[in-house]
Amino acid sequence: MMLGGIALLWLVPLLWAMYTSLRPYSDTAKHGYLSWPHSLGLGNFSDAWSQSGMPHFFWNSVLITVPSVLCTLLFSAAVAFFVSRFDFRWNIVLLMLFTAGNLLPAQVLITPLYRLYLLIPLPQWMSDSLLLYNSAWGIIAIHIAYQSGFCTFVLSNYMKTIPKEISEAALVDGAPVWRQFFQIILPLCRPAFAALATLESIWIYNDFFWPLALIESGDKRPITSALANLQGAYFTNPNLIAAGALMTAIPTLLVYFALQRQFISGLTIGSGKG
Repeated sequence: MMLGGIALLWLVPLLWAMYTSLRPYSDTAKHGYLSWPHSLGLGNFSDAWSQSGMPHFFWNSVLITVPSVLCTLLFSAAVAFFVSRFDFRWNIVLLMLFTAGNLLPAQVLITPLYRLYLLIPLPQWMSDSLLLYNSAWGIIAIHIAYQSGFCTFVLSNYMKTIPKEISEAALVDGAPVWRQFFQIILPLCRPAFAALATLESIWIYNDFFWPLALIESGDKRPITSALANLQGAYFTNPNLIAAGALMTAIPTLLVYFALQRQFISGLTIGSGKG
């Protein structure tokens, strides 16, 4: 009963946004947002799609989110494999070092990071600004760096639950370390990868701060910036923005529903062993 009430409470903003997006602005301006609707329609959705340039910004988000998630998971899995499957003096320190990066808020890092991005050159085929600043590569790099700590921590805990006898048997059969990693450990970590891929896709896709600070050109920013195009200098249509916000959330919902079963099973990753 209580969980149902909490779930309903969490759904209230979403349902209110849906209700607002279906009403024309003229209706809410005349009768108020708390009034009974006199007309409902999908006009706000079509207007938001065309006025915000959403297809272009959605493609920008895909170019940033997909490589960021894949590289983050691969890099984190390699570090987690090293610190969890091999015993050496500094393995806990190394794990803490990766995790410590997540303790700093992005706002603290932005000033030195901004100056660093202005000093790192890129070839013209990677960035028309010839710098890491104002390029998708810069956003991908900071997402990988910022998210790897959390993913390394989760994956290392999960890999500790995998019996080491599996790796020892593979080693006796002549399997090198790289083969143990790619052909044995990674397939066994599918639930963990599904859970992390879901979370990371949502976090990176919805991120607005890093592109706002590190991309100067508006046409290079991700889909979260498309909502800013729906705000005028002297007038803002909340109904239109609500429709745009709901449309930008659709890809993250698709990712969740596609990985729902693996995501739920991955919620208990690492719970069997500390």
